[in-house]
Amino acid sequence: MLGMLNRCSRGRGAWLLLALSAFAFEATALWFQHVIGLKPCVMCIYERCAVLGVLLAGIVGAIAPATPLRFIAILIWLAGAAEGLKLTWQHTMLQINPPLFATCDFKARFPSWLPLDQWFPGMFVANGNCLDRSWTLLNLSMPEWLLGVFVVYMLVAILVLIAQLPRFRSR
Repeated sequence: MLGMLNRCSRGRGAWLLLALSAFAFEATALWFQHVIGLKPCVMCIYERCAVLGVLLAGIVGAIAPATPLRFIAILIWLAGAAEGLKLTWQHTMLQINPPLFATCDFKARFPSWLPLDQWFPGMFVANGNCLDRSWTLLNLSMPEWLLGVFVVYMLVAILVLIAQLPRFRSR
């Protein structure tokens, strides 16, 4: 299996599939926001950024997958998945065990050199509450589903990284 992952990581198809999956999650989030009318909270916005990290990894990996550039893509993928895992865990815990008085921030804090909320307000402005469980499927909220997505992204990224070891190279 690891040999197959090594071969796949050296081709564009797998990287484009990774980018496509992340793009689908971003499009779904925007559909929920702009068509269904669910308001994203600050944690949702940060989770979107983590998914964008995975999307970026797919694009970087697809540029030149047979070169060492794929290692940079794998690192971006791991970073995006790890950050997304951390954020969705925190968001899920906020919803399962709501604090008595505190809640999440009212406005996303982006670096001054990357004010995404000013550049793309339709995607990065938060106007919802992190404690709202306004949508569920099979009794799981959006952050709980996204937690599963990031677990899968992280596990596959770790396996792809392990598959890069010399003993798993194609002969």
